Amino acid sequence: MRSTLLHFSFFLLICCQTAWAATDNSTANTHEYQLSNGLKLIVREDHRAPTVAHMVWYRAGSMDEVNGKTGVAHVLEHMMFKGTDKVKSGDFSRLVAAVGGRENAFTSRDYTAYFQQVEKSKLDEVMKLEADRMSNLNFDDAEFLKEIQVVMEERRLRTEDNPTSLLYESLMATAYMSSPYRHPVVGWMNDLVNMKAVDARDWYRSWYKPNNATVVIAGDVDPKAILQAVEKYYGVASAKGLPDRKPQIEPLQRGIKRVQVKAPADNAQLAMAWKVPKLEVGKLDDDEPYALEILAAVLDGYDNARLNRVMVKQERVVNDVGVGYDMISRGPELFLISTRMAKGKTVEQAESSIRKALKEIVDKGILESELKRIKVRILSDQIYKRDSIFGQAMEIGTTEMAGFSWRDIDVMLEKMQTITPTQVQAVAKKYLVDDGLTIAVLDPQARQSGESKQGGNHAAK
Repeated sequence: MRSTLLHFSFFLLICCQTAWAATDNSTANTHEYQLSNGLKLIVREDHRAPTVAHMVWYRAGSMDEVNGKTGVAHVLEHMMFKGTDKVKSGDFSRLVAAVGGRENAFTSRDYTAYFQQVEKSKLDEVMKLEADRMSNLNFDDAEFLKEIQVVMEERRLRTEDNPTSLLYESLMATAYMSSPYRHPVVGWMNDLVNMKAVDARDWYRSWYKPNNATVVIAGDVDPKAILQAVEKYYGVASAKGLPDRKPQIEPLQRGIKRVQVKAPADNAQLAMAWKVPKLEVGKLDDDEPYALEILAAVLDGYDNARLNRVMVKQERVVNDVGVGYDMISRGPELFLISTRMAKGKTVEQAESSIRKALKEIVDKGILESELKRIKVRILSDQIYKRDSIFGQAMEIGTTEMAGFSWRDIDVMLEKMQTITPTQVQAVAKKYLVDDGLTIAVLDPQARQSGESKQGGNHAAK
């Protein structure tokens, strides 16, 4: 069976590589421009459908906030829909819908982004709207007071009433000492309660400038025409100095950390997070971040991956298990394994099972068949991703916000294909050790009568 799997995986790998080489024209079809005011424009041509994704990315997220004002990046995202001198509060979304488009926004630790997806003939209309609020946002204190209540309610629903989110929030605050990643994107409730309209305005004046923004446009477009339109609408904004960004380097962790969270829930949960390296700008040849990505996939990259096969199907100690690692980001990274206990099982059993699985990799490495399967999946996922105009724009934007170039994406994919089982074994042995480990446990408490059950994810708007 192993020999058959190896041959089948090799066949799939060759097919995916051939398809990749035949279909990927990202370099030829992607155009980058720099406006005189510092705004970066990236245009990805994709003429398969008459639609366009238009995105504006500001390199300002929760990691740029200061103590006492956490959550302000996300609050300002909400306030961006409250009008300008030309567009009344609430009209932005109505005007996009009127031309048949969809729109939204999202805030992360590293950036804040706004997007619209429209039929190509309507692009100028949404571009004009977005460029207007880049420079001319205008909201009064009454609008702010209403919206801050919305944000606080969002925090209550997504975090305080969600045991998984509470666990993750405590894990991050425990794992990091100085990095602003220790703060939740939505902000601490006390900071939201005490936030003023002037805090949001100051954030807007500090970071929402063309020289801190990247416009990404993907779809059925002519790059030269797009450049003219972007210069027309965005070119009028003036470049201004940005606040100093302090490095806030995370101190070396010198031993295991543990935190317990008590919250209403049906099952106990366990999260184990190790300090690991990320990919650094200008160091695309560093093997370790790619090997960590492969390791995450070995543990949880497909239905029958190691942790799911052993912990869910064989031992039945947990209902689900997930592994997370992102090798590109502005701040430090964690290698995270999270589980939800099965009925009658304990977090001690789950921790023991995870440690046993990791020790097996450290002692014996991984199979070549596992590695080939994962590499096939990485290539095929990338091909499918590029079937989506919106997906292409997202990939470009997130890569640029982490400090890399869109040109690096294919380089990273090619490097991923060179990783060996020995390199995966080496990062497991080097980094998944107790000195850099933080363990968070959810101790489930009885629910009060009528209390709702909340599922969990770690995303923040």
